[in-house]
Amino acid sequence: MFVENTFKQTDKRRGWIEVICGSMFSGKTEELIRRLKRAQFARLNVEIFKPAIDTRYDEQKVVSHDANSIQSTAVPSSANILLLANNVDVVGIDEAQFFDQGLVEVCNTLANNGVRVIIAGLDMDYLGNPFGVMPQLMAVAEFVTKVHAICVECGHLAHHSYRVTGESKIVLLGETDKYKPLCRYCYQNHHAQSS
Repeated sequence: MFVENTFKQTDKRRGWIEVICGSMFSGKTEELIRRLKRAQFARLNVEIFKPAIDTRYDEQKVVSHDANSIQSTAVPSSANILLLANNVDVVGIDEAQFFDQGLVEVCNTLANNGVRVIIAGLDMDYLGNPFGVMPQLMAVAEFVTKVHAICVECGHLAHHSYRVTGESKIVLLGETDKYKPLCRYCYQNHHAQSS
């Protein structure tokens, strides 16, 4: 998605919402970082936010599984984003599924005020259900990009984050120690075997 050239200085700025979604290990954060760095290169004012609970790689930076990173601000709730996003052209939000329901209103307010909002997050939890606020964000977004991982069992496109541990809480931070990407077929086979 190359939309920087549509963000021109006019007498009235136009904002929009972009959502990047998919399973774990699909490159969501990588794509978010790429878009944000392009916006910085275009000399746009960029602010990046992530949920304070996500401290897997760094307490402040947004970091992809491939170790690419960009400076961000960790916030405890979506309301903090509106308080901190001043005089910006672009707002990036990582791990959106961990934010509260107020994130939809925050993103709409920013976009209505002429800000380009780029969001990355898991579209489904480990049970295959829509995750948190992501369905609502996808519904109000002008652009939705679904990225896929590769199934570690058969090599097809994966869009499920299969949990390899017995823990049952919905929010469980982890990497390959807790999750693996699976296609629909392999995901269903695992669930059939565990039933």
